Amino acid sequence: LPLCFPQKLWKMLESDQFQSIWWSEGGKCVAINKDLFKVEVLGRGVRQRVFNTRHITSILRQLNLYGFTKMQRDFQRSASLPEFLAEEAAASAHSQILYYYNPSFNRAHPWLLGMCKRR
Repeated sequence: LPLCFPQKLWKMLESDQFQSIWWSEGGKCVAINKDLFKVEVLGRGVRQRVFNTRHITSILRQLNLYGFTKMQRDFQRSASLPEFLAEEAAASAHSQILYYYNPSFNRAHPWLLGMCKRR
């Protein structure tokens, strides 16, 4: 039987084969480096295709269909200008990273994976 989307995602996260997707927030969130994911997982030269698409928007749509919600990263801003500029540079590099959360998708509780149903 082919794996459903959440199962494929879980296998990717547990594999050391992918640098563009990882567990975040202690295994409670999925972190995706958008640009690297496009090349590493969805790109033309990929030998073993995980998903039947080459578009990041299709992956994001699947995440939404399976009940994942996009998490916003809150950055505390400093009052001093040099610190603020350094934080802005870090935040813009960080903006390529997307965070998604689903209460039934938790590294510490793999048995909840079966509760990730398509809406």
